[in-house]
Amino acid sequence: MKLHELKNVAGAVHRKKRVGCGEGSGHGKTSGRGGKGQSARSGSSIRPGFEGGQMPLYRKLPHRGFNNYNHRVEMAVLNVGDLASLDASVTEVNATSLAAAGLIRAGELAVKILGDGELSRALKITAAKFSESAKAKIEKAGGQAIVG
Repeated sequence: MKLHELKNVAGAVHRKKRVGCGEGSGHGKTSGRGGKGQSARSGSSIRPGFEGGQMPLYRKLPHRGFNNYNHRVEMAVLNVGDLASLDASVTEVNATSLAAAGLIRAGELAVKILGDGELSRALKITAAKFSESAKAKIEKAGGQAIVG
């Protein structure tokens, strides 16, 4: 099969709806917009939740609870195994050195180290958070896990 032999599936291609071309077309007179009113006018758009001036449902219902989304701290996540791929000359690891190595994006300052993988050499690692298993593996290899 070659690109020029490909065919569309039956029903995939539709002809463009031509509105306002006479009653016989099925899309004449009001051109599929119904009769009169705001939505029949050109340039009309009603925002989601608008109920014609009636108090909308989303304003009638009580809003309760706490949403953490606005207060979240996004962190770059790295595994201990990823740190093993760093250059052998590197002994101190922080967000800027990780960004220079290409393991995290340059703007990300908060880093969390997780415990997947193995670490064979001693590294002094400064990060915002460590999982318990990551801390144990870093200290087992002779390194330090500094929260900062």
